[in-house]
Amino acid sequence: MKPLDTILHVEDDPSIQAVARVALETVGGFNVTGCDDGQHALNVLATFRPDLILMDVMMPNMDGPTTLKHLQQDEALASIPVVFMTARIQPAEVEQYRALGAVDVLEKPFDPMTLAERLRAVWENVHGDT
Repeated sequence: MKPLDTILHVEDDPSIQAVARVALETVGGFNVTGCDDGQHALNVLATFRPDLILMDVMMPNMDGPTTLKHLQQDEALASIPVVFMTARIQPAEVEQYRALGAVDVLEKPFDPMTLAERLRAVWENVHGDT
């Protein structure tokens, strides 16, 4: 299994962007590219192929679920695992996001010291023991 290396982080809140970048780059050792909404992410994905996308659910212009639908319609992007991050973490909502195609849902606020390990665990779960 290829190790998780590159992450596209899609988040409209600058303070969450900053904390996540430190958590993922400094603590986790990942290469991170940030976007502030779904349309920006789709534009970046025209030339950038991350291993995983960490995406906020509620964003202006294009929210997470709408962005995920666009990804699923593009053969080149459909296989990139998407993890949603949201403050709305009720079981029914988590199931709804998974039914849309998210591989996991993480809660905001998140622990910056464990975010990288949580994403590695998701990556290993998606790719099994291969």
